[in-house]
Amino acid sequence: MGRSQETFGKKEVRNKRAKKRKEKEQKRALKKSEGKKNNFDNMIAYVDEFGMITSSPPDPGTKQEVDADSIELDIAKNRRETDSDPLRKGIVTYFNDSKGYGFIRDIESNQRIFVHVSNLIDRVEENSMVVYETGKGIKGTTAMNVRLLKE
Repeated sequence: MGRSQETFGKKEVRNKRAKKRKEKEQKRALKKSEGKKNNFDNMIAYVDEFGMITSSPPDPGTKQEVDADSIELDIAKNRRETDSDPLRKGIVTYFNDSKGYGFIRDIESNQRIFVHVSNLIDRVEENSMVVYETGKGIKGTTAMNVRLLKE
């Protein structure tokens, strides 16, 4: 007589699967007998004015009306208030005459702003106080119409 092709490991796996199947059927039968029904009302969650999740709906008496036009949807990262004077003051921190570019450190916002020789009105050097306007350049904000500050 030949040996059985079913090894101990295969028998063990088959028995575990059968046991798991029976346990699952028992759980399903227990849930049915308890009669718990899942309905939509048990699944709803509400968020209160503080951002906390609750099971009770919000009180309609505490509702506030908000004007949709007063909501700002897009705010720039470094947005400044609109100034009546577009001129800004800064100090030239670096300028290379041979390459024709440099950087200005803004006095108010402490930002580094690129400046090209084509945007200069007066000749500038490092540590010079300048007045300039900002504009959109190829790679970002660029100083335009740069001239020395004469006080």
